[in-house]
Amino acid sequence: MSEKKKFETDAIRTQTPITDEREHSTPIYMTSSFRFDSAEQARALFANEIEGNVYSRYSNPTTDEFIDKMCKMEGAESGVATASGMAAVFSSLAALLSQGDHVLASRSLFGSSHQILSQILPRWGISFTYADTDDTNRWEELVQPNTKMLFLETPSNPGLDLIDLEWAGEFAEAHNLINMVDNCFATPYLQRPMDYGADVVQHSATKFIDGQGRAIGGVIVGKEKYMEEISFFSRHSGPALSPFNAWLFSKSLETLPIRMERHCDNAEALAEFLGEHPKVNFVKYPFHKDHPQSDLAKKQMKRGGGVVCFEVEGGLNGAKSFIDKISMISRSANLGDTRSIVTHPASTTHSKLTEEERQAVGITPGLVRIAVGLEHKADIISDVEQALNG
Repeated sequence: MSEKKKFETDAIRTQTPITDEREHSTPIYMTSSFRFDSAEQARALFANEIEGNVYSRYSNPTTDEFIDKMCKMEGAESGVATASGMAAVFSSLAALLSQGDHVLASRSLFGSSHQILSQILPRWGISFTYADTDDTNRWEELVQPNTKMLFLETPSNPGLDLIDLEWAGEFAEAHNLINMVDNCFATPYLQRPMDYGADVVQHSATKFIDGQGRAIGGVIVGKEKYMEEISFFSRHSGPALSPFNAWLFSKSLETLPIRMERHCDNAEALAEFLGEHPKVNFVKYPFHKDHPQSDLAKKQMKRGGGVVCFEVEGGLNGAKSFIDKISMISRSANLGDTRSIVTHPASTTHSKLTEEERQAVGITPGLVRIAVGLEHKADIISDVEQALNG
């Protein structure tokens, strides 16, 4: 038995089989369908008696390579790639839940995840309850007889709240719940929820997985018994990832460890600067000394990630003024790019939440999120400094 390879090696050396052309880099299989050698082979493929490609909505060699890499990185048994991160979230929920089921979710979720739970799933008789990340003692009383799933996001978007993954794994097992974790902000390089008992893990591959703001996509990985249901749902509902985007993501994974180290270096430096600035009311970064869960972050994360959030003095007007004075950093709603990005969550990514809902997860009018890129940290800090002081 060969020795288990390191994360960085798997990210580079996990490839589809080399063809007769002897290519060094995996080609893009831009085809909608695949040929059969015989009528019997076609029958056997459709009956799942043999393995092989039939149609790119079902599987594709390029997409399979991306999925295989993500499974190795997350320690998962199987996976599905989707056309977007939200397709990954919705497909996981829709595949694993039925009418009458209840979801217990961490309160701090991405805005579109909140919309699925609150506006879409209730149409089909699926309910949910939010639980506060800082009061896990109360989660026990929130479990209902029909609770089927624990849905977590850690670190959360945008407030960078954390869930103790070890505790969550034990809690889910004790109550026989499917434990589903959105691992988008950390990536498998910094955190592996399945090591702590997660059953299903999702990513918006659009973010740090791609890392360069080029393509939209998502991925779901997890234990086989849950992935069978998700694969069935995805195969027939059709949220398939384009082979071209899968190729981009697979190539990007080769540099994920290097990129995440630089993201973390820069984010740590920015958080330290912001923590000392008189016009910043507070800064939140998982590895920053002022984060109330910094010890937990260091327990379950390799490093603190590439996102920093902070509250600017002056509330909404202060935040808008700061963002308008930014010179180099991009004003955008994306994150995980090589380029640093500044966002005002209350008026963009989380604008569909009520004011009460935003306050409950710490999204104040003056909160600003910076997805810290790969530029030189001195230039990032300089731009932030001039915008704060201008």
